[in-house]
Amino acid sequence: MLSKFPYLRQDFLASIVVFLVAVPLCVGVAVASGVPAELGLITGIVGGIVTGMMRGSSLQVSGPAAGLTVLVFEAVSEFGVATLGVIVLFAGLLQLAMGFFGIGRWFRAISVSVVEGMLCGIGLVIIAGQIYAAAGLKAPESGIGKIAGLPGAFADALGNTTALTSLAIGAGTIAVIVLWKKLPKAVQTVPGALAAVVLATVATLAFSLPVATVQVEGLLGVIQVPGADAFGELASPAIWGTIIAFALIASAESLFSAAAVDRLH
Repeated sequence: MLSKFPYLRQDFLASIVVFLVAVPLCVGVAVASGVPAELGLITGIVGGIVTGMMRGSSLQVSGPAAGLTVLVFEAVSEFGVATLGVIVLFAGLLQLAMGFFGIGRWFRAISVSVVEGMLCGIGLVIIAGQIYAAAGLKAPESGIGKIAGLPGAFADALGNTTALTSLAIGAGTIAVIVLWKKLPKAVQTVPGALAAVVLATVATLAFSLPVATVQVEGLLGVIQVPGADAFGELASPAIWGTIIAFALIASAESLFSAAAVDRLH
C-alpha cells in the first residue's frame, strides 16, 4: 500500500488543510454568485471527488475560483438556478469538444494583457460587490452599478452601527490574511485564509457582534435537477451566448494559469 503511495501521509495532511480552506471559500463564492451557500458546498464536494480522481500537475491545484462569479450571478439572475445546471453542463461539453479538436492552441493569439485586463475587470466587480456584503447592504445587480454606488454605500454605512461593525470584521479578516505572511515560518504552517476565518468567527461569537452570518440549512434540499423547462431554455439564443462565454472564459483562465506556471517552472 505505502509503496504505491509513498507520500500518502503528506498528501492526507495537505488534503485536510485544503479542505479547511476550501469549505469557506466554496461558501463565499456561492454567496457572491447569487446562489444558496449549500450549492457551494455541493459543488466543492463533487468537484473535489471528480478532480481528485484525475491526474494533475504537482504545481497546480484544483479548487473554487472566483473568476466566473460575475457571469454566474448574471446567469442566475436571468435564467434561474435550475437553468444554471444546464448552462454548466453544455459549457463543459463544449470545452470537451474544444479540447478534442485542439482549439486550445488558438488562445495563443490572444495577448496576455487582454486576459489580465479581463481578470482585473472581473476582480473589480467582485471586490465592489463584496464591499456591500461586508457592510450588510444590498448590492446593485449590474457591475457598473456596484462600482458607481460605492460612495452612497459608504455614506449609508457611516450612519449604521451594524454596517460599521460588519465592515470592521471584514477589514480585520483582510488584515490577518495580509499580515500572516509576516509571521514566523512555524506559524505560517496554518494557512492565512484559514486563520482569518477562524479568528473572525471567534471574535463574532465571543463579543456577540450584530453581523449577518451564512445560513446553511441542508444540502439535499437545495438540489434542483434540471427539468424539461430548463432544457427548453436552450431554444433561446441568449442562453447559448452565456454557454459560450462560460466555456471560453473558463478555458482561457485555465490555459493562461497553466502558461504562468510553466514560466515559473
